[in-house]
Amino acid sequence: MSDEKIILETAEEKEVVSKNFIENAIDKDLAEGVYDRVHTRFPPEPNGYLHIGHAKSILLNYGLAKQYGGKFNMRFDDTNPTKEKTEFVESIKADVNWLGADYEDRLFFASDYFDKMYEGAIKLIKKGKAYVSDLTAEQMREYRGTLTEPGKNDPNRDRSIEENLALFEDMKNGKFADGEKTLRAKIDMASPNINMRDPIIYRVAHMTHHNTGDKWCIYPMYDYAHPIEDAEEGITHSICTLEFEDHRPLYDWVVRELEYENPPRQIEFAKMYLTNVVTGKRYIKKLVEDGIVDGWDDPRLVSIAALRRRGFTPESIKMFVDLCGVSKANSSAEYSMLEYCIREDLKVKKPRVMAILDPVKLVIDNYPEGQTEELEVANNLENEALGSRKVPFGKVLYIDREDFMEEPPKKYFRMFPGNEVRLMHAYFVKCTGCVKDENGNVVEVHCTYDPASKGGNSPDGRKVKGTIHWVNADTALEAEARLYENIIDEEKGVYNEDGSLNLNPNSLVVKKCYVEPSLKDAKAYDSFQFVRQGFFCVDCKDSKEDALVFNRIVSLKSSFVLPKKD
Repeated sequence: MSDEKIILETAEEKEVVSKNFIENAIDKDLAEGVYDRVHTRFPPEPNGYLHIGHAKSILLNYGLAKQYGGKFNMRFDDTNPTKEKTEFVESIKADVNWLGADYEDRLFFASDYFDKMYEGAIKLIKKGKAYVSDLTAEQMREYRGTLTEPGKNDPNRDRSIEENLALFEDMKNGKFADGEKTLRAKIDMASPNINMRDPIIYRVAHMTHHNTGDKWCIYPMYDYAHPIEDAEEGITHSICTLEFEDHRPLYDWVVRELEYENPPRQIEFAKMYLTNVVTGKRYIKKLVEDGIVDGWDDPRLVSIAALRRRGFTPESIKMFVDLCGVSKANSSAEYSMLEYCIREDLKVKKPRVMAILDPVKLVIDNYPEGQTEELEVANNLENEALGSRKVPFGKVLYIDREDFMEEPPKKYFRMFPGNEVRLMHAYFVKCTGCVKDENGNVVEVHCTYDPASKGGNSPDGRKVKGTIHWVNADTALEAEARLYENIIDEEKGVYNEDGSLNLNPNSLVVKKCYVEPSLKDAKAYDSFQFVRQGFFCVDCKDSKEDALVFNRIVSLKSSFVLPKKD
């Protein structure tokens, strides 16, 4: 065989690794010596709970740092005390930790740099690059111009450096009311990019800050603070979402004018959108305040806390983010793709147990009175490592109401008078009839069993077409099952004409159910596959030791088809 052939075969066998545009940019920076390392960060503002879109940013920034052997910072952009709460700080930390983005001892706050930001503002004033303005918010809008017309210079734009320094000091010392003065960067009021038309970099706000208390009554604006935070922490690649693309010239202006050596580079990517879900903080807040949901972690929402409570796993979220990919173009993903990911993650990890969500009694007339036996049942046929359990079986069982029909249609293979079915893991039984109440509702189904068919197979080789699940009435645990649908009515769209949400009245259905006694020690966040019903998780808020509550994570049926790779 020639050397050429060997080389060709080796190339064919070698896996081709496709990189996204951010990885290509980082590779180029490292190859050209722009940076000798990779250092990223996740910088949320603590003004609400994180949602599924934030998970993409967390995993992307953390993943890049890990991929390149670099560092990852967790930093709160807490520059706006009017909206920020310690509650949100703690919830965000819990979300990031749960997703596995390990920031070790690299936890920071924008407020850690307030002194540096103030010094930076003084430096800009001294360079003639910033000035104190007397314009009101309304006047500033009038002076700003439009997308097609340049803005007008602020009347205070040519104040002397000495006057600006004195006024800015007075701002810091609390001599002005909120909104009375601002500090503006002096850039270009004729710039085609409105963000560069002398943006505000400091405003007066007499507010107590969750981290710095009452030390400051002036606070930096995000577009000024963020590049300083990145530069102070030695961030190399400031990965942010696409709406900050027009702000990048200001980001670069700040680090350039403040003369940071080897400043960070901002790179933008498209946000991740999910169809027919609510992520807007204003809408979620109203849902919470109106009592439609029971908090920011209600399992019908797609906050990370809600997904965790419902039973989603970090692995499923990561799979979803990977499937969505990283791009420059905004796009939406179907919620069914997220459901696909959790099914894929759980199907071989979790035990499959029997639970009856709409119970009706099944009485085996010829089963010995008072006898109970234990059947050995595999926990998951696809994963032997999960072992097996003992399932009690007796004369009276519970089955799902839909598994019996007195007058069935064609191709109905479950229980009806005269038909024989298999009780899962147990015996063949033949239905003999039913008992009804005064309203005509079936309250008991009766049958006989074949003792020789234990294990679900008949020694004479006869076949049955139907298999149904069950629980033993004497030992089953009574529990609550919560069946969730999208909180939005998907057929009508997210919003009504008046801007209100199109709510789905069936987004939550609560069922009294019976489950196997093997679940008696189930703890918060434990999850299981309920046979034929879906994957369920023990609710972390409302479930108690003697009153288990299970949230349905996802049903077993999927409408999502994984796209084929080219």
